[in-house]
Amino acid sequence: MKHRLVRVKELLKRELGDLIGREFHFTQLVTVQDVDITPDLKHAHVYVSVLGDNPQAVMSKLHEHRKELQSAVSKRVILKYTPQLHFNLDEGIERSARIFEILQTLDIPETPAEPGDPEDEHED
Repeated sequence: MKHRLVRVKELLKRELGDLIGREFHFTQLVTVQDVDITPDLKHAHVYVSVLGDNPQAVMSKLHEHRKELQSAVSKRVILKYTPQLHFNLDEGIERSARIFEILQTLDIPETPAEPGDPEDEHED
């Protein structure tokens, strides 16, 4: 990815995270995880993580206020074109938390037994 695209991507990620945190009051934890921007800078896919109940309500609210967010971004980030925002739910963190919960329920020893340990020897 070209350096300019990387800079714009990071700038949009930071500004959108700030705007969403300041302008919306969700009961869930909502964070902007990533932004993918097309090379022509006309579309930006924003990946949002929602920790808590009812992530679809959060996504619905973000879709409803997409134009207001684009307008706010255009005032804060000076570009020839303000990209059209497309919000996508990023379930990576929630999936990781679920995997961690499952691993906690398993009975796995903290350190693997070394070869040659008396515990490894099986008597017949």
